[in-house]
Amino acid sequence: MTNPATTTQQGGAIPAQPGPREVTGVTDSAVPGTKPGSGQALAAGVQGVVSGGQSGRIGGESAARSTEHAAVPGLGSSVAFGPGHVPGAVIPGAGPSGKPGSRPTVKLREAGPDDPPRYAPEWLELREPADAAGRAHDLLDPLRIRLANMPGKSGVVIHDLGCGTGSMGRWLAPRLDGAQHWILHDRDPYLLHFAAVSSPRSAADGSRVTVETRRGDVARLTPDALQGASLVTASALLDVLTREEIDTLAAACTGAGCPALLTLSVAGRVELTPSHPLDAELTQAFNDHQRRDGLLGPDAVTAAAEAFSEHGATVRLHPSPWRLGPEQAALTEQWLRGWVGAAVEERPELRAEADVYLTNRLAALAAGELRVTVHHVDLLALSRPGGGAS
Repeated sequence: MTNPATTTQQGGAIPAQPGPREVTGVTDSAVPGTKPGSGQALAAGVQGVVSGGQSGRIGGESAARSTEHAAVPGLGSSVAFGPGHVPGAVIPGAGPSGKPGSRPTVKLREAGPDDPPRYAPEWLELREPADAAGRAHDLLDPLRIRLANMPGKSGVVIHDLGCGTGSMGRWLAPRLDGAQHWILHDRDPYLLHFAAVSSPRSAADGSRVTVETRRGDVARLTPDALQGASLVTASALLDVLTREEIDTLAAACTGAGCPALLTLSVAGRVELTPSHPLDAELTQAFNDHQRRDGLLGPDAVTAAAEAFSEHGATVRLHPSPWRLGPEQAALTEQWLRGWVGAAVEERPELRAEADVYLTNRLAALAAGELRVTVHHVDLLALSRPGGGAS
């Protein structure tokens, strides 16, 4: 086990704390160029179901969005875009970024690595309970068995790609036994710090959990970067990768001989109750929006399953839907606004109908009458031990 303290790449110990709500000094004004109280950023990770329990090569639909030379995404928010993108425009998969002066959920691709972060942890915190409830617990037992049988391990080393505020670690670390060292990857130093200080302190059996952070781009991940890794994790990452980047990820994981648990990938299907005649048309427009500029949109899970299988891994898939009722009204509102906004940007002729639709849907939500199921898929890839694994 390395790095006995929680550290950043630049050095210095950071005490681990239980969760994001207990982190002090994290406010809207913490990010230069934003206004305090500017409101929550919008994002939408929309979706369809692939049945679980499969292994090997599979068919069906999934989702992916590209981030070539981009900010590493965390929880479906840190999407990056090329030159010419206009701040405030609708973001694929994230909806409108809000009113002028509000903090968007994205960092523009043309921004330099030393530019002030433009991410919104509010959205990540808002969706964290739904993410935790949706993740596929059925994939944990085969993962535990693999980790327990890995040779030469006194503890596990887990790389969390596009970690965002660290919700994957807060969910998974307390569900695994044994000492754990988490290496958190993202390109936003603010989110990395937030993730580090809000990381869990102990595993399921009380063993110690330690954390370090690394700034970097998962699109250039190599087996060497995963030397000694026991597990690679990510949340809402596949839907912001290109097919080439997914293959790079699969090659890196299988080359290092470590499993990968990739959760909450969009699947291209959403169900609203009560239904509305415009639901299907907006869903299709949103999915088309995700596929812009050569991105995979709701095809990423299939692409990832095929890529891992082609590299010799056994792949298991399981549904991981958000189930949003009256108790999740704040999340549903932000998701709904972003979902409709992206659909309208893709098909401007829908604007008049969509405006009425959104008004009516928000009224139903306020009355406690709207329920939404946003479908995702979790993927567990069990690579053959060997390669860079130790």
